Amino acid sequence: GIDLAQESVVQGTVVRDGSPVGGAYVRLLDTRGEFTAEVPTTPAGQFRFFARPGTWTVRTHAPGATVDRPVVAERGEVVELLVAV
Repeated sequence: GIDLAQESVVQGTVVRDGSPVGGAYVRLLDTRGEFTAEVPTTPAGQFRFFARPGTWTVRTHAPGATVDRPVVAERGEVVELLVAV
C-alpha cells in the first residue's frame, strides 16, 4: 500500500528491443544534477523512487547505454516511465 496522498512516486521499466533489462542502474538526480538515489532494476526491468515533489532527472545506466529522462513529480501522482536503452 502506497499512500498517494502523502507520496510522489517515479517508477518505470527499462527495456532494450522490447525486452526488460534487469540489473540496470537507475539514478534520481535533482535540478542541479546532484545524485539523490540509485536502485537496480528488477529482473522484469522495473524501478521505483519515492521523491519529493519537483523536477528530477532519471538517469539509466545499462550495458552500452546511458539515458536521461526529465520528470516532474507531484504529490499524489505516479509518474510512469518506459526507458528504452
